[in-house]
Amino acid sequence: MASRPRPPDRLRSAKRSIDAARLTHHLGPDSSRREEYHTTMATELVSTEPATGKEIWRGKSGNVDSAIERARKAMRAWSREPLARRIEFMRRFANTVRKHAEPFAELIARETGKPLWEARTEVEAVIGKVEISVTAYAERTGMKKLNSALQGTAAVRHKPHGVMAVLGPYNFPAHLPNGHIVPALIAGNVVIFKPSEKTPAVGEFLTRCFHEAKIPEGVVQCIHGGVETGQALVEHWMVDGVLFTGSARAGIAINRKLASDPGKIVALEMGGNNPIVVVDTPKVEDAAATIIQSAFTTAGQRCTAARRLIVVDSMFDKIVPAVKALAERLIVDEPFADPQPFMGCVIDNGTADLLSESFVALMNRGGTPIMHMRRPDEKLPFLSPGILDATDVHERPDIELFGPLLQVIRVADFEEAIYEANNTRYGLSASLIGGKPSDFDHFWDEIRAGIVNWNRPTNGASSAAPFGGVGLSGNHRPAAFYAADYCAYPVASNEMEQPRASIGVGVKDA
Repeated sequence: MASRPRPPDRLRSAKRSIDAARLTHHLGPDSSRREEYHTTMATELVSTEPATGKEIWRGKSGNVDSAIERARKAMRAWSREPLARRIEFMRRFANTVRKHAEPFAELIARETGKPLWEARTEVEAVIGKVEISVTAYAERTGMKKLNSALQGTAAVRHKPHGVMAVLGPYNFPAHLPNGHIVPALIAGNVVIFKPSEKTPAVGEFLTRCFHEAKIPEGVVQCIHGGVETGQALVEHWMVDGVLFTGSARAGIAINRKLASDPGKIVALEMGGNNPIVVVDTPKVEDAAATIIQSAFTTAGQRCTAARRLIVVDSMFDKIVPAVKALAERLIVDEPFADPQPFMGCVIDNGTADLLSESFVALMNRGGTPIMHMRRPDEKLPFLSPGILDATDVHERPDIELFGPLLQVIRVADFEEAIYEANNTRYGLSASLIGGKPSDFDHFWDEIRAGIVNWNRPTNGASSAAPFGGVGLSGNHRPAAFYAADYCAYPVASNEMEQPRASIGVGVKDA
């Protein structure tokens, strides 16, 4: 297969970026995946089970000013609690979640539509985050003694920022905001948590677990609302930090709004147009399973999900049929079905509509269907996995299609595969399947992403590692083990019990 001409810019030409923006309406905005920042807030919020359409929760938008006032009142006492005491509270919280693990998992499954087995793993992640965060705080932000030229004591300690706004997503409505909240509380901050308006019931349940563990209500608050509530929280002058997980569009809006406020810490975990690259490997079935896990776990609603399968010419006719055959066997069903499904529905009908339209739009631009995306019931957001050969799609749009849609791209060789993998403004996750250790070394050197895996799914990340990306995927403040870095700021000290000083130069004789 002849190599196609490459534009001089290794990311993409300006024309292509503009064209991608124009296609957003037709191909489904990347913001369809999680809480959006540019819609109208509803005074009353209603959450329904996506798998059934039944109402699960109803409530009203909260008052941002009142929540911040309560947080400021609670902040001094909480920040002055000994670290050991704050850690004790977090361990109580973990035990509280453990006590309520099954109803918590059932609620997550109902409100997100994900299978019960996966909801259970999310609850386990909430529990496990406590000990991970305790270790991370000690390693990343603990007190350090330094050598001092003044013959006193030099030290580095860390202080909390103050009131932290946590804006949560719907795809992991407990685990991901909890990944901000727990390290923030350990560091001595207080938290105002706004769940996604698509998963308010889970957000409320999570917050109640903190309160049941005797953490003061002013220290962790849940405030419901739509986008205007989020905007008010982000912009409020008495909020000291914004910890956000969501779409690139929303993250950019937050970053732009706070550009003139450098004193406010901002950590953005956004999405990805993630590549999984396949080169020569004898393990075709294992490679296919890894690709399926990467692309379709959580119905493709993971920021690290593989969006682009890039296959060298020599492997194309082996890998693609194997992926299709396995995808056709996946069970798509409601969360409590028996047998348990591999994946459930996407979050709502609007998202399902956008993904279906995106599949058709890609076909109209030159894509060839490998496995059609199907929707058995137009009233419910269940979608079968969609796989499309996008090799010849004209000006492939660089957007995050947040669902079970995998674009396949055929390339001549490993070098072209690396080029295609980097042909995105995002940079969250990438995986190489096959090849030798030297190939992975080369892949690791060249790929622009915060997570680079070998023979593992794109959505596999260690809890003892940082989690974040570059470009439109984040602002260099990775979460997970490195969340401690943005939850406290370092303070350097030179200390001596009594003043001891003299001036030896430039002083007149007494």
